[in-house]
Amino acid sequence: MRDSVSLYSDGMSDAGPSRLRVNPQPVLKIGKAERTRAAILDAAFGFLWSRPFREMSVNALMQSAGMSRSAFYQYFSGLHDLMRTLQDLLQGEIFAAAEPWIGGTGDPVSLMHETMAGLVRVCHQQGPFVRALSDAATTDEVFEEAWTQFLGAFDDAGSARIEADQQQGLIPDFDPRPVAFALNRLDASTLIAAFGQHPRMEPEPIREALARIWIATLYGTEWLERDSSTLVRT
Repeated sequence: MRDSVSLYSDGMSDAGPSRLRVNPQPVLKIGKAERTRAAILDAAFGFLWSRPFREMSVNALMQSAGMSRSAFYQYFSGLHDLMRTLQDLLQGEIFAAAEPWIGGTGDPVSLMHETMAGLVRVCHQQGPFVRALSDAATTDEVFEEAWTQFLGAFDDAGSARIEADQQQGLIPDFDPRPVAFALNRLDASTLIAAFGQHPRMEPEPIREALARIWIATLYGTEWLERDSSTLVRT
């Protein structure tokens, strides 16, 4: 069994967020404009950690950031633009977490465990923001399209990986797209429910549950009680 503390502890309580990587590095080598834009992004994430998306306005956000309303429009055309930027940052983190299974070689069961640990770690840290994206999609057509594209990128990657493993005889023959779609929507709803509000659930049982579902669906039930298999992906 993996150590849930070492995998998931973000050094923060449910009283505050673990930030997305919006602060530019190194600080001394960038200009004031980039620092201000990063500060607005960071303030938006902090706002969404403690308050629902429906309460966000440019005025409320910039008050929380200690900046003027006019400063916001120097960097973003509106809340849609801001949220899309934050969504792109989150998507980058999630794709990085998913890379072992999506792009790795070797034992796909072991790679799946590694990917699920990374995915749960990111969503445990960023859960309230993921919920805000999902909530925004139910109230606005632009946000709905952005959320659909966000999930669709993972459907594309997942179905391509399943098809590649099918070609190597590692996964039974079936239409990969609807299976990737269903598994990704299961992930999204589970991770939002587990980590999108306070108090967050313990991450390790969620990781184990999702890993079992993906492994059983794709590679068979014989590997469920193991961290690895005899399967080899080239």
